[in-house]
Amino acid sequence: MEVLGIDIGGTGMKGALVNAETGEMTTDRFRVQTPGSRGPQEMAGVVQEIIDHFNYSGPVGCGFPTIVKNGVCTSPGNLNPEWVGTNIEDLFSQHTGQQFTVVNDADAAGFASMEYGVGKGKKGFVLMITVGTGLGSGAFFNGELLPNFELGQMPYKDFKKIEDYAAASARERDGLSYEKWGKRFNKFLNYVELVVNPDYIIVGGGASKKWNQYSHMIQIQTPIVPAELKNNAGIIGAAASCVHMHRFEQ
Repeated sequence: MEVLGIDIGGTGMKGALVNAETGEMTTDRFRVQTPGSRGPQEMAGVVQEIIDHFNYSGPVGCGFPTIVKNGVCTSPGNLNPEWVGTNIEDLFSQHTGQQFTVVNDADAAGFASMEYGVGKGKKGFVLMITVGTGLGSGAFFNGELLPNFELGQMPYKDFKKIEDYAAASARERDGLSYEKWGKRFNKFLNYVELVVNPDYIIVGGGASKKWNQYSHMIQIQTPIVPAELKNNAGIIGAAASCVHMHRFEQ
């Protein structure tokens, strides 16, 4: 079956139709800039725009860039504080008339890699780190999701959270080369290794496309690889989570 996957980020909201059996995108990606307010009603409007673009009717899987518990946003992340306490699934469903499964965006990207990519068949504790506006982290143990690992929220020195220091948005903000930024990302990974000691790390998000420009700066003991699905992992994983979690009527 084909499922619409939507990947919501702090700067862009992207969607495509995905073959749920193979994990292949069956359409080109459609991207709309995230509204400047990053507020619930405005972003729900963009979700409707993405659905209209594909003339789609059916279950929708959505990756969302903050903590999601039972469909409810519990932390603003890099979005508007008005999101806190909002049932994202209900909001999007009421706005569009479609049934939604909403998960943390790093969890969604992790679903993609674990179902269709480099994480398939991996046992033990696997982490997906998504690098974009923030630093997302999706955790899996023997292939099963452990939701809402928000390792990018760890405080670091003068920064409120370490993603303010080491996310891709920090590289752009501070005008860093990929090599200099790679040193920052490596510091983050060292903390991750110290705190949770994973068996395997997969790097996703936009920065995975530039892996060769900073991978030589990564010095950790844990095996680490870029996600094969790269920046499409969020879309594919959102669709996969929709099917995997069986939270829609067939």
